[in-house]
Amino acid sequence: MFVMATTTTFPDVFHAIADGNRRKLMDLLGTGEKPVQELVRHFDISFAAISQHLNVLRAAGLVSRRAEGRKRLYRVTPTALREVHDWTEQYREFWQGRLDELGRYLERQEAEDKKGD
Repeated sequence: MFVMATTTTFPDVFHAIADGNRRKLMDLLGTGEKPVQELVRHFDISFAAISQHLNVLRAAGLVSRRAEGRKRLYRVTPTALREVHDWTEQYREFWQGRLDELGRYLERQEAEDKKGD
């Protein structure tokens, strides 16, 4: 049975990771803390757009920001992704069972085909 989580950050996390640019930002920040100026170089979108994406990620609890002089450094804080993992885990178990059934079916079909030869 599938159960929907009811935490307040749950929808925000899904919204945040739904966008390809935000997933790319998460990937880039996964290699270490970076300033916005460095992140912007990896995209064909404006500084303002990157800033907006980072704000969405921050609101979802996926990245944090700290000041170092005039720079703002961002880093991944992936704890909120635990909710996504927990929610998708039930589907992984479901699909693993279905794929196991498919594998057994195909093995039976292959055995029957060999008998017919």
